[in-house]
This record gives sequence, C-alpha cells and structure tokens, in this order.
Amino acid sequence: MQDKTIFLASDHGGANLKNHLRDWLQTQGYTVTDLGTDSPDVSVDYPDEAKVLVQKMKENPSARGILICTTGIGMSVAANRYCFIRGALVLNTDMAKMCRAHNNANVLIFGAKYVNEKLAEECAQIFLNTEFEGGRHARRVDKLTCLGE
Repeated sequence: MQDKTIFLASDHGGANLKNHLRDWLQTQGYTVTDLGTDSPDVSVDYPDEAKVLVQKMKENPSARGILICTTGIGMSVAANRYCFIRGALVLNTDMAKMCRAHNNANVLIFGAKYVNEKLAEECAQIFLNTEFEGGRHARRVDKLTCLGE
C-alpha cells in the first residue's frame, strides 16, 4: 500500500475497539485520522459516523478506511450506499485478505461484538498489506456500479 493514510470512525458500540486500533496503527507507522466517536458512553448514530468517513475517503481516494459498530452490519449498510466505497465486513483473517485481493475493498468494517483487539490488529495488518489481484477480479469489481442515487 503506497498511501499510509487511514481514516477511522465508529459509533459508541465500536469506540473502545476504534481507540485501540488508532493507537496500534500509529505504532505501525500509519497516518491515522480519528473521526470519532471516542466514548462508548454517548450514543451516536452509525450512519452519521460512516458519512464523515466516506466524505474523507472521497477527498483522498488512495486512503483506506476502518469503520466499527457493535455488529458491523449497520456500518456496512451505511458505507456501501456510496458508489466509491467498497466496504467489507470482516470477521477473520481470510476475509481480510480476500476482500482486498478479490474485491478491492477500501474500507474495513468490524463488529466489536465479534472481533477482539488482537484479531482486529491481525485483520487490519492483512487488509492494509494485501494488494488487489486484478485480472478476472477487476472485471467483476467493474460491474459494481451505482444503481441510482
């Protein structure tokens, strides 16, 4: 990965895991922009948090993003509404590899209820260091066009 810019965002259900990943990614040499939220104590709406990250990704298309909520499902639905986002809900290291290699995902999505800190670190490392394979996969990714506004 050439651009080491990472945007992070979560709702209250993912705040603790996001805070851990932010600190860990910084130790790995990434430029991390933490977009919030910082506390599990103040309820926020996942579509709003996803939108902030998506807007940053639009400004910097070579960056990668990480979104976290309780299950990861809400963030997945919210982020993938945008044409230039290919967000992947990841629950294990194989999914982290395949979403990059075959789907050219640019946003990694975790459910804090299902992914602990160590697994999140492992998945993030794989996601950030796996290149898109292209070839037959590029043809398929190219078919992921917007179907409306």
